[in-house]
Amino acid sequence: MFPPFLQTGGLDVSAYLINHLRIPGDVPNDQLRSYLQQVEGIVTSYGGKWLANGEGTAVEGVWPGRVVLLEFPDLAAIDRWAASPEYQRVVSLRLENAISDVVVVDGLPAA
Repeated sequence: MFPPFLQTGGLDVSAYLINHLRIPGDVPNDQLRSYLQQVEGIVTSYGGKWLANGEGTAVEGVWPGRVVLLEFPDLAAIDRWAASPEYQRVVSLRLENAISDVVVVDGLPAA
């Protein structure tokens, strides 16, 4: 679902999903609350873990909204999660009730 735009040459590295999340009115409605309650368990069932979730502080430029940072074992795990029936059942709750810019990126191999 998310294209593997960076290649690590077969190295075993984690992959990260970054969501720039904006909630209209800064208060989640019932549908978005339902999404948030369900998505954490779906993420963890695909090997993902939450690393950060909160208001960011813009050091350069402007960043309204929240930062959500998830770690997965690799890009394939992100693809499996994003395409999973469990996630597909709830993703519309976020898409219809929040504004998100989502990127995925490979981590760097250990030095």
